[in-house]
Amino acid sequence: MENEKIKLPKGMLVVGIAGGSGSGKTTVAEKLKTALGKKCSAIQFDHYYIDRPDLSESERHAINYDHPDALEISLLTQHIGALKNGDAVSVPQYDFVNHRRKDTTTTVGQCSVLIVEGILALAIEDVRSLFDIKVFVDTDPDIRVMRRIRRDLEQRGRSFGSIRARYYDHVRPMHLKFVEPSKQWADIIVPEGGGNEVANAILLARLNEHIRTN
Repeated sequence: MENEKIKLPKGMLVVGIAGGSGSGKTTVAEKLKTALGKKCSAIQFDHYYIDRPDLSESERHAINYDHPDALEISLLTQHIGALKNGDAVSVPQYDFVNHRRKDTTTTVGQCSVLIVEGILALAIEDVRSLFDIKVFVDTDPDIRVMRRIRRDLEQRGRSFGSIRARYYDHVRPMHLKFVEPSKQWADIIVPEGGGNEVANAILLARLNEHIRTN
């Protein structure tokens, strides 16, 4: 007897992609979005960091951005809900160099597939409950930390000393407390991120099936 076909939800399919900093989750999200074209939109959870103009630059730099309290969770859930209802939303954009929300936003409209990616995407129940497919990108710690060092040096103007301090004070302990345990909620675990062509192809096939049937 043939296996019963898995039923996909009607309307917009929401895919949550989580994983440690430097795991390759953004690469997975970008590959899927590129392959699906205009049928797919993507939102980065990191852009929902709470704006703190009341703090000095040094005070903003000291915030633990790897803790759920640093994120405006209610705004993200509102935006996902609005998109599910067919409405467009104005997604905030974040300046990671100065730790401030930018004046500009990005408009995201109705789509067949919405990808939401971020280190804490599966760790926060209010967000996780909105996902139809939950993905965890699982990459070895040494690879993740080297990718993070390179990104922060080349793209965010950080010194090696500040990167090291933040890693030991915030990134590693929050990964162990929030990110790694959230793997238990994943429907799909993708080892080594964007380079895992087999896992990415399976996920893409599932998303294309949803698009064809809606």
